[in-house]
Amino acid sequence: MNPAWWRWRWPAAVLAALLLAVAVGEWAGWPFLGRPLASALSRQLDRRVELGADSGQFRARFLGGLRLRSAVIDIAAPAWSQAPHLLHAVDAEVDLRYIDLWRAGRGERLRIESLRAAQVDAHAERRADGRASWQFGAPDAAASAPPPPQLMRVAVTQGHLRYSDVPLKLVLDADMALTDGERPTLTLRATGSYDGLPVTAALKAERAAADGAAPRPYGLTLVAGVGRASIDFKGTAGAAWPPTDLQGHFSMQGPSLAAVGDALRVTLPTTGPFRIEGELGRSGATWRAQVASATVGTSRLSGDFSFVRGPGTPRLTGQLNGTRLMMVDLGPVVGKEAPAVGAGLRKVLPTRPFDLASLRAMDADVKIDIAEVDLNTSYLEPLQPLRARLTLSAGVLTLADLDARTAMGQLAGSLRLDGSDKIARWDANLRWSGVRLERWLNLARKDGAPPWVSGRLGGTAQLRGTGRSTAEILASLQGQLRTELRDGSVSHLAVEAAGLDVAEALGVLIKGDDALRVQCALADLVAKDGQFKPRTLVLDTTDSVLWVDGALSLATETMDLRVVVTPKDFSPLALRTPLFVRGSFAQPEVTLDKGPLARKVGLGLLLALINPLAALIPFVDPPGTEAATTGPDGCAALVQRSAAMRAAKLAR
Repeated sequence: MNPAWWRWRWPAAVLAALLLAVAVGEWAGWPFLGRPLASALSRQLDRRVELGADSGQFRARFLGGLRLRSAVIDIAAPAWSQAPHLLHAVDAEVDLRYIDLWRAGRGERLRIESLRAAQVDAHAERRADGRASWQFGAPDAAASAPPPPQLMRVAVTQGHLRYSDVPLKLVLDADMALTDGERPTLTLRATGSYDGLPVTAALKAERAAADGAAPRPYGLTLVAGVGRASIDFKGTAGAAWPPTDLQGHFSMQGPSLAAVGDALRVTLPTTGPFRIEGELGRSGATWRAQVASATVGTSRLSGDFSFVRGPGTPRLTGQLNGTRLMMVDLGPVVGKEAPAVGAGLRKVLPTRPFDLASLRAMDADVKIDIAEVDLNTSYLEPLQPLRARLTLSAGVLTLADLDARTAMGQLAGSLRLDGSDKIARWDANLRWSGVRLERWLNLARKDGAPPWVSGRLGGTAQLRGTGRSTAEILASLQGQLRTELRDGSVSHLAVEAAGLDVAEALGVLIKGDDALRVQCALADLVAKDGQFKPRTLVLDTTDSVLWVDGALSLATETMDLRVVVTPKDFSPLALRTPLFVRGSFAQPEVTLDKGPLARKVGLGLLLALINPLAALIPFVDPPGTEAATTGPDGCAALVQRSAAMRAAKLAR
């Protein structure tokens, strides 16, 4: 007898007995461990777990991972929930890895290798404070809930899911079935609500046939609607469920892009009806959309965008292209039509409040290149093209590197809307040059008559304002605006009509209108509290000079302007009196200054008592002193004279 062997006979016997017991237990399925295992899982997950523990209703395997076969698996909802349970499965089989159970006990996402059941009823919910019913572990670990469990392989003959997410304002009630086999297939139909809007969804996911040992993706078809917006998607999804990888073709349509932005938690403008088609992909936390065609109203756009939802602020980047953009399609971006005010008067400026909170919901960096921008009026030539860079950071929206071409001219500069506070701050720094006014103002005339006005327009604007809407910002504007017309001309008939020169106007009508050379056309305006007042507003032609003073208020949407025409030539019959342009933007009124006109008429009546022809003497208009303003320094001289006139007016 070998003394060494004899010394280890009892440990060897005990080990052999244990191995035999384990082998028998694994073969039999450890039916007597149902209740102890349920208790252990309850302690590990800090949640009541029940397993079918009666004879023949429970089987378990421990080697290589935890594999449970039970007539019933019931996992309770957390104590704070009113749901009947988190998961109730009948004739269920669950495969888990020990490492995944350990991680779930520490508050991480639970990974389930396999779940098969004849029936499943699940109730998942997340509260406003972030606690989620699929969060396992001690209550103090619920500060940041992990995503729902990740199911690697699933087969459910009949399933029902009730999902409630308070932070997302989402409630879903879904029926589902997932068949197992060579080509597993998931079908799901859901109804519910999102942020008060009705939600419907129909999903079918079919796993591709086996191709070696490579993971098999799902073929995915989705038809969903949120409110009046809907999306169709057909493509593939990753092997895990829910999928973290997607790729396929999508089409989206609805009454406004803002509806899609609300659903995706992306800041998009309020627009007219739209339809978008392209390719959509997701890899981890990054979404990418290659938009082949985007029809918004009658606008035609396209683009390539990436959206990343990480631990910080979501970020959108990309390129927006287009052949045509109609501003009418984006009209609601700045506000809707204002209601009538007072005795039937209607305000013109949009009063719709800005959604400043949406500006803080994400960051963005998007390049814009659009071939044509229609300004929604037949009187202005479109912008061809429009290029800019749009950035959004911490609630500050900036349109920089602006380059727009129109009527052979250019508009450049930047716009900035700071929505980081309760009241928005708006800044504009713009400059324009070389704009051919006769082309930009599309005011065609018949019979080959010259344009009402022509020339090259240039200028600058530095303006700033604050408010909760476009109307409030414009009503608070501060700054200055200066624009000048060079190499220009103006309709002779229009000048004579403005000066009420009857004789000259009749002569022009008889011989035909012609173009008067403009020697100086300058508007130099100062803005304060939404009111624009001219430092200089003058039009100097070879025939007359038109002076304009007064004020134009964006705060009250009213104007009070006075136009005076002084002649450079002789006229035998002129009513020559100042014109007033007054009233609201919606209902302006043009009237005559009746004082000077009444004096001329009264004097004419008195002279008529002496001789009827003498009645015309008050209406004879001799040439003025304005001819001195002609020449290269005429504009400078008029600016000096305008300053002197303004000083004299203030001194009175």
